[in-house]
Amino acid sequence: MIGMAVIGYGYWGPNLVRNIVDIPHAQLRYVCDLQTERLAGIRARYPAVAVTENADDILADPAVHAVAIATPVATHYDLAMRALRAGKHVFVEKPLADSSVRAQRLVDEAAKRGLVLAVDHTFIHTGAVRMMRDLAENALGELYYYDSVRVNLGLFQQDVSVVWDLAVHDLSIMDYVLPQKPVALAATGMSHIPGGPANIAYLTLYFPGHLIAHVHVNWLAPVKIRRTLLGGSQKMIVYDDLEPSEKIKVYDKGITLSDARARRGEARRQQLIGYRSGDMTAPHLEIGEALARELREFVACIENARSPLADGNAGLRVVRLLEAASRSLSERGRIVEFDSEGVPA
Repeated sequence: MIGMAVIGYGYWGPNLVRNIVDIPHAQLRYVCDLQTERLAGIRARYPAVAVTENADDILADPAVHAVAIATPVATHYDLAMRALRAGKHVFVEKPLADSSVRAQRLVDEAAKRGLVLAVDHTFIHTGAVRMMRDLAENALGELYYYDSVRVNLGLFQQDVSVVWDLAVHDLSIMDYVLPQKPVALAATGMSHIPGGPANIAYLTLYFPGHLIAHVHVNWLAPVKIRRTLLGGSQKMIVYDDLEPSEKIKVYDKGITLSDARARRGEARRQQLIGYRSGDMTAPHLEIGEALARELREFVACIENARSPLADGNAGLRVVRLLEAASRSLSERGRIVEFDSEGVPA
């Protein structure tokens, strides 16, 4: 039985608690939050679970084998590092840390101690995104573009920009779905709250070959949109996360290119473009809550000493992209190049 604790019972913490108590091979032992009033619901609903305002109580208990952290981004590194040094496996809400230097330290510490470090990249555990990956590998042909819109009205964050709050989802999806890693990134955006972080941003990522990605994130939109287009030479995908039933639609549409020599003996080749318009299909997707699948995988990884799908290295790659986007944003869209290891130049 894997003893677990949750640190942070604000927005995301209740979802962690609800799913952990349903894992057969796990036992929720503690919930920790600095605001005592938040813990009252735990006492009423889960009387066997201890509550505390001090994370040291959790880290000192040998019956706690793993810790799930759902606190503000600036606190992720300190809490995760303390947990790793206390010999605990760690599950961290996205992003892994507030800098790539700190994220790298967490990856190294977990590796040194033989502990599981997982990042809450929830979307890669959904049936829709898993289907996208499978289609990208087997059905779309050469990938041309990834184009995403993730907008809504609020929630305005005080400690991170819209890039770190919303674009992190698309960057983690791209890291999982696309077979290539970006070689450069540019970002533009704006803050409409005096002194606040950017609330609207546009990211462009360049990949080897002809693949390009664009992400639009916005806290100041009148409607909520969660839509992604993934286009290839053979087929194209529309992924709408707000669609209740057919979240993935595959279109047999595109263009065909052919070379033909002009008549009258001209040697120059002319490229002819034809349009293909076939059927739309909506594949069957795995059902079930992504967070439940993700936490069960985390527990299984602890039991079997293996790496989770979104391990520390995946979290590090995404943090590097977030950092590069922030740098480009501050310099009005300057392109940031990446070396062969994915480190911003």
